[in-house]
Amino acid sequence: MSGHLHTVHLRVNDAATGQPTPVRLRLTGPDGTYYAPFGRLSAFSADFPSPDVGGNVQIHDKKYAYIDGACEVRLPAGTVHVEVSKGPEFLPIDRDVTLGVGQMAIRLTLERRCDLRGERWYSGDTGCYFVSPHAALLEGAGEGLAVVNLLALEHRRKGPAFLPNLLAFSGQQPALASPECMVVVNTLNQHAALGSLGLLNSHRIVYPLSSGAPGPDDWTLSDWCDQCHRKGGLVVWTRQPGAALLDGETPADFLLGKIDVLELRGEETPEWYTLLDAGFRVALAGSGGKMSNRQTLGGCRTYARLAPDEALDYRAWIEAVRAGRTFVTRGPLLQFTVNDLDPGARLDVAEGQKLRVRAEVKNPSAGDAVEVVHNGAVVATRDLNGDGPQALEAEVSLVGGGWLAARCVRRDRRGPGPAMLAHTSPVYVQVAGCPLHVAPEAVAALQRYLERMLVWVAREGRFENDKQHEDLVAVFRAAEGVLKQRTAV
Repeated sequence: MSGHLHTVHLRVNDAATGQPTPVRLRLTGPDGTYYAPFGRLSAFSADFPSPDVGGNVQIHDKKYAYIDGACEVRLPAGTVHVEVSKGPEFLPIDRDVTLGVGQMAIRLTLERRCDLRGERWYSGDTGCYFVSPHAALLEGAGEGLAVVNLLALEHRRKGPAFLPNLLAFSGQQPALASPECMVVVNTLNQHAALGSLGLLNSHRIVYPLSSGAPGPDDWTLSDWCDQCHRKGGLVVWTRQPGAALLDGETPADFLLGKIDVLELRGEETPEWYTLLDAGFRVALAGSGGKMSNRQTLGGCRTYARLAPDEALDYRAWIEAVRAGRTFVTRGPLLQFTVNDLDPGARLDVAEGQKLRVRAEVKNPSAGDAVEVVHNGAVVATRDLNGDGPQALEAEVSLVGGGWLAARCVRRDRRGPGPAMLAHTSPVYVQVAGCPLHVAPEAVAALQRYLERMLVWVAREGRFENDKQHEDLVAVFRAAEGVLKQRTAV
């Protein structure tokens, strides 16, 4: 595209309200030239770390800007390609617009695909970093999120340590809020070898924010969990790049009930199934893990369902996550019930009783199949096609109880097995007269891991005194005791 540029006012309205709504926006000409709105950059850093995260995003090789529903932008006359999105609940706009000579305005309307908020399902991101609260509020609203958890941390990767967003800590209240979205600032607490935790809804900061190399192993994750719980908080295992679930201290703290929620950023991990098959109740949350302009808020997100009589506030959303009334998604809008009960429910049934399972995907084009999983094995499946909501409905009879969950998968990928796009937290089923479902191989795998960590503590742990060493050993020994109780059930 070439020619004289003139200023154009662009507005995107929500079809339901007729009012401007925050969105992610991309404007390009026939030659691929990207036109950034006023106040946004056509060239910006997408690397990590960057001193300026927020307001812009680059997905693969495509640049976007976040706007609050309206903007001004300099465009030439002619054909402009417009892309507008606002998370999976809205139908995206992807089309050409002809801009006449001297035309001063573009008006667009965004339609909903579905209204999960009307069904009390509210989406959130359990962890983003480095972006400012104001940028997080704009981007969260632009991605259709109701809750953004912005985590302050101690950053030491390059140069002197710094503490982004710590002074904005808000704990149990939003630091900023709009009619569509709230941003709450809590902390990411990191141990160099033992793992990382998101401490949400804590009424005060839990210190220290970091421990381990280059310093001593003078703090356990268990200490952080206990402090967070005393302050009313929710403890989330927060996956950092390259980290595995069965790594460091985190498995022991799951066994001890000190970590409340397991966070996913991509595909489900077999280690989560291992915890469930060993008889532990572990709810899911989802996070995009945004820390640069190459990532979107809510790229992987948590949907949490509030009780019928609850209005949305931060505490209600946190407690829904704690209760496991959640599903995690990278696109598909997946809902699951067992005998009309949501994920997180505990269900007592008679031996041989059949259960009604229902798994619905609101946007089936986002995946290839929906599956119901019982204790890690697929017990019902349905292929997805077309555009309208599609549901898998079946009756299943469980031998020995255990857990049931639903997942949405894509099959066309390289590597073994399908790609997981969405997964619900489980419904837990206890069959009368049967012991708690515990898979011996899952218990054995966790026991081997605890034994390896005790060797690590003895050989590689760095402690200032005997008490620090004994405290960490005690965590793993206590977890071993819990496993022994599982095998005795």
